[in-house]
Amino acid sequence: MSGIVLSASVRQNLLSLQSTADLLATTQGRLSTGKKVNSALDNPTNFFTAQGLDNRASDISNLLDGINNGVQILQAANTGITSLQKLIDSAKSIANQALQTTVGYSTKSNVQTTVPGATAADLRGTTSYASATASSNVLYSGAAGGVTPATSAKTLGGTSGLFTLNNVSDNSATSVAITTATKIYGASAALTTSGATKFADGDVFTINGKTVTVKAATTPTTASVAAGGAGLTGNVVTDGAGNSTVYLNANTTVGDFLTAFDFASGVKLASLSGGVATVSTAAGQTPSTISVGGAIQLQSTTGQDLTLTGKADDLAALGLTNSTGGGNATVQAFRTTSTNSLSALIQAGSTLNVDGHIITFKDAATPASAAVPTGSGVSGNVVTDGSGNSTVYLQGATLSDVLNAIDLATGVQTATITNGAAGLATATGQVNSSVNVSGQLKISTGINADLSITGTGNALSVLGLAGNTGNATAFTAARTSGVGGISGKTLTFTAFNGGTPVNVTFGDGTNGTVKTLNQLNAALQADNLIATVDANGVLTITTSNDYASSTLGSVAAGGAIGGTLTSALTFTTPQPPVQDPVAQAARAGLVAQYNNILQQINTTSQDASFNGVNLLNGDTLKLVFNETGKSTLSINGVTFNSAGLGLSNLVTGVDFIDNGATNKVLSVLNAASSTLRSEGSSLGSNLSIVEIRQDFSKNLINVLQTGSSNLTLADTNEEAANSQALSTRQSIAVSALSLANQSQQSVLQLLR
Repeated sequence: MSGIVLSASVRQNLLSLQSTADLLATTQGRLSTGKKVNSALDNPTNFFTAQGLDNRASDISNLLDGINNGVQILQAANTGITSLQKLIDSAKSIANQALQTTVGYSTKSNVQTTVPGATAADLRGTTSYASATASSNVLYSGAAGGVTPATSAKTLGGTSGLFTLNNVSDNSATSVAITTATKIYGASAALTTSGATKFADGDVFTINGKTVTVKAATTPTTASVAAGGAGLTGNVVTDGAGNSTVYLNANTTVGDFLTAFDFASGVKLASLSGGVATVSTAAGQTPSTISVGGAIQLQSTTGQDLTLTGKADDLAALGLTNSTGGGNATVQAFRTTSTNSLSALIQAGSTLNVDGHIITFKDAATPASAAVPTGSGVSGNVVTDGSGNSTVYLQGATLSDVLNAIDLATGVQTATITNGAAGLATATGQVNSSVNVSGQLKISTGINADLSITGTGNALSVLGLAGNTGNATAFTAARTSGVGGISGKTLTFTAFNGGTPVNVTFGDGTNGTVKTLNQLNAALQADNLIATVDANGVLTITTSNDYASSTLGSVAAGGAIGGTLTSALTFTTPQPPVQDPVAQAARAGLVAQYNNILQQINTTSQDASFNGVNLLNGDTLKLVFNETGKSTLSINGVTFNSAGLGLSNLVTGVDFIDNGATNKVLSVLNAASSTLRSEGSSLGSNLSIVEIRQDFSKNLINVLQTGSSNLTLADTNEEAANSQALSTRQSIAVSALSLANQSQQSVLQLLR
């Protein structure tokens, strides 16, 4: 071959063709592998750098499998915690069912005492009432201010009241012995020597709302008065309605004024017959008179105290007042009785308001049962309406009738109506109002509250509630301890089952005292005790359902009773509670259900594993996040079987035995539930960290692999273009080589 000589053009074309073939082979290699660096010979720097990146990506990818397993282990533990929480909730449901089950005792430990008359509204019991301003509540008989006490059988009825005013004395310069016939002025033995200094035209007297007018004029004739519809007697003209006019002239006497006063008070009545008017005495009444001693006495058919108002000088002229002057003065006269009845009759029209119930006094005979309205009834001399209101008929009434009416108003007695007849029956456990052997009035009440009595007329005075002055209008008395009363007494209990000791004082409910059952229970609640009171006043203090198995006053539970109330009233000795077999059997069944759930908690915690790792059974999980082993996360497991959660099997007859024992179990379950929630939160936090590192590792692997590819991968578009260009170049080179060989072929042609 060395002997073959190629022309320069052929050799040049041959070399070009060989170079193109080499480049084409390189391009085809890159297209086939997709890499521009396939070995260290291609590009040592890029080759070894890319290899390092690929190796790290591979190491991290191997760690990613462990991270994925770690995620599943955490999810398995979280699933176990969710199931355990549901089991704890089921155990709570059983405990709550025990709370709602009938208490396991037919009788709980308690102490009892009886407070006569005690009610839920007022625990202080039956009481009496007294007032320091009420003459010691003594009812007097005989003369006013007498010392002989009345009895409940004393009759209240009698004649109409006799009202005695001041002794008459002439206030003029010349003393005159006054009688009914004494002239007012203008003649000898008159009250005044000058008409200007005493009665004057237009003067007016008022008696219980009726008017007596003085007119200085000649008395009219009967005919002229009758024509106007009025009547005339002496020097007095009456209008038929209680009002009158006294004509003041030389013939006017004191008797004319007495006639006018009688007419106003209802003792005399005006009548008009045949044109002649008279003022006649009503049946059974006595006209007002001037007694031998010169005292004016007025009669009244209304039964009310008399109030007389007029010019002071006019009243003084009649001896009714010591006041003088042209202004008005008022005098009062209080009703008195005959010597065979009380010193102060209860006036007709008087009323008593006893804590909102009205007692009315009427001066009439008691009606028959058939005559009273439907729904009312008659008992003695009292007509009841069935609602606490009543009417006492004074004609024949006694103090007992009044006491019955007061008892009816206070609730001590209740009105009953049977076959048209009414009766007052004493309420159970109540004591009637009474007058004792010393004449002391004692009032009882069924509502056990402070008593308030107001009245009109003189009823309060007659009852001794306002002395015997006859003009008091109200009586109030604070409630005081009576038979069985506990006002002012203290009640104590030491701490019972860890409760707050009790120390209460019974009173009116103010200033920290206890009056009602609700107030007592508010004080007892903090010491795990409950109070009740029945219709017979039996006060019972018992243990609450939470501690139904405990005994009051025992060494283990406490709750010893004390205070001054124990010296005033006898309390029963607390006995141990008596179990209810049926209720205890039901509670024992709940104990068995609870223990079964604890067994399920144990098996569930053991089954919460993945790939041999159980974070709920004390295992530890360690995860490695980088190829050097320096980035790690260790997750310590917990032991969440029943013991690890602080739960233990319940014992029949000890646990769930009462609400207190049940509440202890609920407290432990709540703590276990809180522990599960806390661990669930911790696992959730760790799972979040692991998932974040998992995503980080995946992204880092992609970054490393991308970086490696950028160093070694070929640009297929570029290499494809190069391949096409080299193919074209190769074709041209082949053509050029063919042209270069044509010159030699021409020489060969010559040789032929």
